[in-house]
Amino acid sequence: MNAAPIPSLYACAFVADFPAQALLRLRPELRSQPAAILEGRAPLEYVCSMNRHARLQGASLGMTRVEAEHISDLRLLPRSLQTEAAARAVVLECAANFAPQIEDASVPAACVCVLDIAGTERLFGPPEMLGRRLRASLATAGFRSSVAVSSNFHAARLTASASRAVTVIPSGEEAAALAQLPLALLGLDEGCAEIFSNWGIRTLGELAALPEADLVVRLGDRARTWRNLARGVLPHTFEPVEAAFALEEVCDLDMPVDRA
Repeated sequence: MNAAPIPSLYACAFVADFPAQALLRLRPELRSQPAAILEGRAPLEYVCSMNRHARLQGASLGMTRVEAEHISDLRLLPRSLQTEAAARAVVLECAANFAPQIEDASVPAACVCVLDIAGTERLFGPPEMLGRRLRASLATAGFRSSVAVSSNFHAARLTASASRAVTVIPSGEEAAALAQLPLALLGLDEGCAEIFSNWGIRTLGELAALPEADLVVRLGDRARTWRNLARGVLPHTFEPVEAAFALEEVCDLDMPVDRA
């Protein structure tokens, strides 16, 4: 008799403001100061990421360098893709301690990894415990993160992006958990976002409540995908990160090096 399949379960770790976090984890003296990351070439540089202190000082995404320079005590740092790549490798290494299969779902402003944690309860305890341990591991490595667990890949991802702690969504309650999240999390293009705004649709719950047939007639098949995302039922084909191939040469010596 075949064993019952293990239900799907995903944990999403979301590291927001990643360009800023990647740099500031290496500059501890700046962590308590307002700091913003600039992208682009002079004189067209603009703020692409920042820490919480910079936001409190009035910095905002898209602000030009000239505008940012008028903010008192704001440290401006150039974006480093090399530093971000190294930092992303550290995030994935932390995640690999909790699951063998991880998908990199990163976006330009955040490092996002989704772990397939189905069947890991015996090793790490219930999902909330795994989430707390994962978040603590990332904190030890120098990253602020949020973690969300769900049986739906996208529900975990969307919830983690809007959270600041550890959230576990019980199976079957995805729509309720997503209902109050802002529609902006779907990353709609400006035209579609304006249409929903004109309709008074501002949350995922309001989108999920719209009749599917009417929605598709007005906005096409893509609207079905958005509605399923909002309801927490959109399927996903998991695409785990493949381990980097490294070629190493090994040579056995006849005697210890210190005697050669």
